[in-house]
Amino acid sequence: MSPKKPLALAGLFLSAGLVASACGSSTSSSSTSSSSTTATTGAVTTTQAPTTTAPSFAATETPPTASVALQETGSTLLYPLFNLWVPDYQKAYSNITITTAGTGSGTGIADASAGTVDIGASDAYLSQAQVAKTPTLLNIPLAISAQEIVTNITGLTGTLDLSGSVISQIYQGKIGFWDDPAIKALNPSLTLPHLAIVPVHRSDGSGDTFIFTQYLSKADPSGWGANVSFGTTVAWPSVSSALTANGNGGMVTTCGATPGCIAYVGISFAQQATAAKLAVTAISNAAGKFLTPDAAGIQADAQNFISQVPANEAISLVYGPGDSSYPIINFEYAIVNSAQTDANKAQAIRALLTWAIDPAHGNASSYLSQVGFQPLPTSVAGLSLAQINKIQAG
Repeated sequence: MSPKKPLALAGLFLSAGLVASACGSSTSSSSTSSSSTTATTGAVTTTQAPTTTAPSFAATETPPTASVALQETGSTLLYPLFNLWVPDYQKAYSNITITTAGTGSGTGIADASAGTVDIGASDAYLSQAQVAKTPTLLNIPLAISAQEIVTNITGLTGTLDLSGSVISQIYQGKIGFWDDPAIKALNPSLTLPHLAIVPVHRSDGSGDTFIFTQYLSKADPSGWGANVSFGTTVAWPSVSSALTANGNGGMVTTCGATPGCIAYVGISFAQQATAAKLAVTAISNAAGKFLTPDAAGIQADAQNFISQVPANEAISLVYGPGDSSYPIINFEYAIVNSAQTDANKAQAIRALLTWAIDPAHGNASSYLSQVGFQPLPTSVAGLSLAQINKIQAG
C-alpha cells in the first residue's frame, strides 16, 4: 500500500529542465464569456533538439484592435483552464470575444480540421493520417496535464495500489472482483471486499481515453497493446459489468453513483472526484513504483521526454522511466489551422495562444494550480511559439 499523495500546486519549469519549485464529452458543456471524432493513433516522427533560450512573447501577444470573435471547443480536461483564462483575457482585451465548449478531444480535432471552430482543444496529438488529411493543421502544447485513476469501494481505508497490467485485465474483464488474488497480492495490508468491479470508460472521442489506453498499451504490451492498442476511441473489450460516460464530468458522476467502479479522470476534475467521495489509486510506473499524481511526479515524468520533443510537438509523455515518474501525463494541445483566411482572426489566435503559454500570464501558477496542471518548460514554450507564429492569413 502506498501513502496517498495530495495534489500539489503547479511547480516551476526552468530552462530546458524541470525543477519542482478532463477530456471531452459528446454532449457539449459550453460557456460564452463574450469565448465560446476521430481516433488518434500515432505521432509524426520529425525530430528537433529543444532550444534553451527563453522565448520572447511580447511581439506576438498583442491582439488586433478590430473586434474578433473566436470559437474554441474540445477537451473537457482543458475546458476548466480555458474558463479561467477567458474572463481575464477579455477584461484586458474587450474587443476579443471567445466562446468555449467542452465537447471532447475527438470533436475538437474534427471541428478544427473542418474549420467550424478556430481552436480545437485536445489531450491527444494529431495522428499521421490527420496531418496527411490537413497538412496545415497544428498541435500546439499549452500546458502539461495528468490523469488519475479513481475507485468507489465502500469501506476501503488506505490507498489502493494497482499495476497497469491489473488495470488492463480489469478493463478486459479478466479480473471481476476487488478481492481478486492479483489485487490482494499488491495490497496485503488492505481488507478488500468481495465486490464486483465496474469499469467505466468514455463513450465519446476522448483524449483522456487516448492517454489511458496508451498507458495500458505500454504497461501491458502483449495484452492490451497487442489486442486493443490506443486512440481517442478504441474497440473496448466486451465486459458485462462495464459502463460508459460522456466527458470527465460524466465519468465522475457515473463512478460516484456506482459502488465497485473504477474510472479514469482528468486531473482538472480532481476536486469534483473528491467531492463525489472517489478514492485516488496509486498506479505503477515503468520502474514498478506506485504513485498518485502530484506536481513532482508529473514533472519527473515530463523530464524524460523534453529533449525529445519534435518541432511539431506531437509526442507521448506516458510511462517514462524513473522511480519518481507519474506515468499518465500529457501535453494539452490547441489544434489550429495555420492557414487562416482573415488577418485579424489570425492575429487574434496568435495573441491568445501566446498569452496562454506565457509564464507571466496563462502559464502562471495562479491559473495552472487551480486545475493541477504544470507549466511548459522553456524549450517547449519556444517550440509552441514557433508553431503559433505559423498561423497566418494567406
